[in-house]
Amino acid sequence: MSPADSESEGTGIHCRLDELLEARAMTLTELSARVGVSVVNLSVLKNDRARAIRYSTLAAICEVLDCEVGELLVRDAQ
Repeated sequence: MSPADSESEGTGIHCRLDELLEARAMTLTELSARVGVSVVNLSVLKNDRARAIRYSTLAAICEVLDCEVGELLVRDAQ
């Protein structure tokens, strides 16, 4: 299997950013301003297209959303 093949299959990790934002009545734009990450980069994460995330970014998102990493990132059911 080539690296391109494995990328197209996905990681099995799902980002619940949409759900957490909705539960907190917060927009992606507001989160972007509070975390200091561009809306584009947050959108990539939200749409499960991120290939990597810095721990500092992950920590900042969780701090602003008052959640744990396991609430933001979950494994897809197989």
